[in-house]
Amino acid sequence: MDTTPDRPVPIFAHDPHTGPQYRGRPLADLLDRHIESVWGLLVDGVESPALPPAEPFPLPVRTGDTRVDVQSAIAQLAPVWGFRPLLDISAERARDDLARASVLALSFVAQSARGPDVPAVPQREVEEGRCVAERFLIRWSGAAPADHVRALDALWTIVADEGPDAPSTRIARIAASTGADVGACLAGAISGLSGPLTGGAAARARQLAVRVHDGQDPAEAVHDALREQTVVPGLVPEGRDLRAEMLREVCRQLDVRIFAAGRALEEAGSELLAERAGRPASANVAFWGAILLDHVGFEPRLFNALIICGRTAGWSAHVLEEQLRLRA
Repeated sequence: MDTTPDRPVPIFAHDPHTGPQYRGRPLADLLDRHIESVWGLLVDGVESPALPPAEPFPLPVRTGDTRVDVQSAIAQLAPVWGFRPLLDISAERARDDLARASVLALSFVAQSARGPDVPAVPQREVEEGRCVAERFLIRWSGAAPADHVRALDALWTIVADEGPDAPSTRIARIAASTGADVGACLAGAISGLSGPLTGGAAARARQLAVRVHDGQDPAEAVHDALREQTVVPGLVPEGRDLRAEMLREVCRQLDVRIFAAGRALEEAGSELLAERAGRPASANVAFWGAILLDHVGFEPRLFNALIICGRTAGWSAHVLEEQLRLRA
């Protein structure tokens, strides 16, 4: 008789047949879900609307950089809400702290994106949103068109996690391994997603796609990027990225404004980089995420912070896993 104890289902895995998986569920089967359900699946192991509505909490600092705003605001939650070190609290308390911090991170991004010179949307109107993405869009712009809700939920679901080896996730896990509070863990993880070779590539990828959309030859745009930055933002010589392909399909279905330009840029970049590196390149999630966020109407300066909104789900799951090891 097999007496081997049951192993927990990995947070993220890659199946050769179905592609990326969250907790054993094919990511492709989750693209019609809201981010709160995906957060529940990653963190609790059960698909559920696990994120509560964000509590009213004005953005405590405005720097002009939304990523910096949310990173500093999340760190400041520890003294305000009494976040205690992971070493000193139960898994249940840590999970609840992470849920509150995750949904408030979205609120902070929406508030920062709206800007200080525009009156805040009344909380009662925000609470009319039927899901987290709707409430985010209402808080940001006062309206939540259905295709914009779908775009955000798809993006946030696809970027929610990419495994323990992702730089930002490693930072979150390292912070958790020291027993830090959840605010410190999430704030640290955000720093790991800020650079132009990770989530920061999205704004630069959109800039290239817009040039092509406005008439520049795709191959010329790729050459310009290599000359100016030595890389093509959002294109990497690492083989197929199935998550990016899922995002590309969402862009196609929504008939986004610069889809054709993005596709032409992807093809030209893949061909040229294949000649240089000896293997084909493909677009990553930052590339097609940028094309999708342009459709919603966000300014490129916000792209990095919007990707962070989705990643809080995976970071939270990994922080809890690290806390279990810490207390074992």
